Amino acid sequence: MNGPVQLRVAMAQVDTRVGDLAGNAALVVEWTQEAAADGAHLVVFPEMTLTGYPAEDLVLRESFARASEQALTDLAGTLEREGLGGVAVVVGYLAHTEGPGPAAVDTPPGSDESVDDERPGDANPRRGQPRNAAAVLHAGRVVGRYAKRHLPNYGVFDEARYFVPGSELQVVRVHGVDVALTICEDLWVEGGPCGVAGQAGVDLVVSPNASPYERAKDDLRLPLVRRRAAEANAPIVYCNQVGGQDELVFDGDSLAVSADGELLARAPQFVEHLLCVDLTLDPARVPQRREGRIGPMTVTRTVLSEEPVAFQPRPGHVADPLSDCEEVWRALVLGLRDFIDKNGFPSVVFGLSGGIDSALVAALSVDAVGADRVHAVALPSRWSSDHSLADAEDSARRLGLHFSTVPIAPMVDAFESQVELSGTAAENLQARIRGTLLMGLSNQHGHLLLATSNKSEVAVGYSTLYGDAAGGFAPIKDVPKTLVWELSRWRNAYARDRGETEPIPQNSIDKPPSAELAPGQKDSDSLPSYEELDSVIADYVDRDLGMAELLERGHDPEVVARVLRLVDVAEFKRRQSAPGTKISLKAFGRDRRLPITNRWRESLPSVREGAQA
Repeated sequence: MNGPVQLRVAMAQVDTRVGDLAGNAALVVEWTQEAAADGAHLVVFPEMTLTGYPAEDLVLRESFARASEQALTDLAGTLEREGLGGVAVVVGYLAHTEGPGPAAVDTPPGSDESVDDERPGDANPRRGQPRNAAAVLHAGRVVGRYAKRHLPNYGVFDEARYFVPGSELQVVRVHGVDVALTICEDLWVEGGPCGVAGQAGVDLVVSPNASPYERAKDDLRLPLVRRRAAEANAPIVYCNQVGGQDELVFDGDSLAVSADGELLARAPQFVEHLLCVDLTLDPARVPQRREGRIGPMTVTRTVLSEEPVAFQPRPGHVADPLSDCEEVWRALVLGLRDFIDKNGFPSVVFGLSGGIDSALVAALSVDAVGADRVHAVALPSRWSSDHSLADAEDSARRLGLHFSTVPIAPMVDAFESQVELSGTAAENLQARIRGTLLMGLSNQHGHLLLATSNKSEVAVGYSTLYGDAAGGFAPIKDVPKTLVWELSRWRNAYARDRGETEPIPQNSIDKPPSAELAPGQKDSDSLPSYEELDSVIADYVDRDLGMAELLERGHDPEVVARVLRLVDVAEFKRRQSAPGTKISLKAFGRDRRLPITNRWRESLPSVREGAQA
């Protein structure tokens, strides 16, 4: 082929629903129509678009896997009937092969990437060789398939449990442009599929992704994609999922880079978006085009269309980056909104105490679903201060949400007249009565109950079981207390800059934090400063540092010993806590899995210590 060739590629950054094959297929049709109207020749959707991601143990259900395969075939036909057959569409799905099948050809028996065929079929959780796959749909048919090569098995990922790795690199020719398929984790591996693509000779690499958000992750993506583009000697189009799924939230941030690393286009975060990029490619840049066995993979080539296209290229759009606080805020709002809406809850309810945590949850909730779907209840006890109730009322007034007050002192008195409780047991009784009342309102009206505890409290066990830990979702479960304040100040400044009412009372931000379960109580009575506490938690929980490393980082030995004991003995509480949106390097829940029954301690206490619930 003589001279440069062109291709307009669209990245459909969409919000899917796990298990909703029909709804997700409809999304593909809708966004392909929009892409075609914009002149796109190739449309790339995120990883496992048809099934949603992560599908977890649904992957092991044969009926679901077969339905995914059928939905893929049906989708190809639907696109053709809708007049979209001329557009090449890359869509992620769950692949399924009849029978247990052989092990992957290049993995030794017993390795994580091989399949144990000696077990009876019913005992093999991966029978049928499920694969995390992407297909190319064109002219009413499935014309190419690629199975993810590298299966992440760390943090929130369990892909080695579910999938069999692929061993073929699929290359399809679209209007004379050779396009190689990869999926998500394949980009993180040097010498992986991108390296094979570079040796095979391709013009473009596309990468469907379901890459969960964590703080500053967008700073890692661009350098990563640039490295793989250099390795492939080709531009890379990286299309990422957006939306919330249980504890995970996906931020989109789709992008395209040239072979020499130039950022060509980048999508905004936390919104569905169609990002188009116009590519002008020089086939002479590719010295040879090979197929067959290259390293650990077999390269397969399929021609869809040879005829070149010509158009006036448009400059790619590069979205402005968000500040750290706005990025976190949008992640929390989207994670909360999608949990509420995807699970069919009409509204939410929570306790509004006048403290900073519940005030932040109130603001997040209103931003997520609107004030009319948010119900807050003040539940003052005999120890609640007048200013706390006033701050709760102020918060409700600023946000315009539904607000009511239910004093709990008579109920506490009724319990205490029957059972003698003192100290922590008496304090926690108040929290549990609040939790019981809020669950009652949740049951009565169908609200989703939100737990308002932050990561600092959850870490050290200061979130009372069946009390303030009660609920179906915990919006700030992965937000340390210091970040709670930072986000609150940012959200008020954001409103102030736009001439809007600041949603969070300044008094809730400024006053010393207190559970108000005893006279004059303050968090500082039993905890180090939150700056110290959060610093130790970040190193111990998020970074998994041991005692020696913690001390090397300059933490106070007494504070470390105290905090580690609190964190360790509270594991049984965290196992019972509600899910909440992950924003940190390591969140409590599926991201951090420690045994409840565990004698290991980073320090060796002289006296065996137990836990209070």
